Amino acid sequence: MAYFPMFIELKNMPCLVIGGGAVAVRKVQVLKEFEAEVTVLSEQFVPALEERTDIVKIKKSFERSDLSGFFLVVAATDDVILNRSISEECKKRNIFVNVVDQQEDCGFIFPSYLKRGEVVAAFSSGGKSPALSKRLKQIMEENIPEETEDAAEFLGRLRERVKREIDNPLGRKQFYEKLLDMILSEHRLPEEHVVAAWIEEWRKS
Repeated sequence: MAYFPMFIELKNMPCLVIGGGAVAVRKVQVLKEFEAEVTVLSEQFVPALEERTDIVKIKKSFERSDLSGFFLVVAATDDVILNRSISEECKKRNIFVNVVDQQEDCGFIFPSYLKRGEVVAAFSSGGKSPALSKRLKQIMEENIPEETEDAAEFLGRLRERVKREIDNPLGRKQFYEKLLDMILSEHRLPEEHVVAAWIEEWRKS
């Protein structure tokens, strides 16, 4: 089954990880990289979780009522039956749920991904081969330009200006293509006078 590649904003969203072991550590790290508000629930926590000060830790056994108020849940216990029951309850409540190593119980999966600032590329094999997804990530990582993050920030700052000054959608497209070609070939951002000249060129076209 192919998963739909939906990108969602997790910043400040309440997310719950159930389980306190090494797998939970990895899932917490991913969620925090995308600025989620993370709560971890478990009867025991490994040191890597105990030491974190940027998450909420609840030391207890899981109850269904613990799911209330969460946008996303990760079931990362070592109990297959418990993980499945968590998944079933989440689906009843329309909560996004991931169950570690139990693909059939997942409502979403964690892909292999590359993050360069706000530029994110994700890879999935539909759960069939994590090794393939990781290899594709490695290939992309070896080839992605160093300027990617800076280019995204730069183009983001230009967006409203270009939209305002270049009325023609085709002209805007060609402007961005030329700008990106320059950035990626010369490995630098253009100076203001170059940007202004190009905007004027396509504004008149």
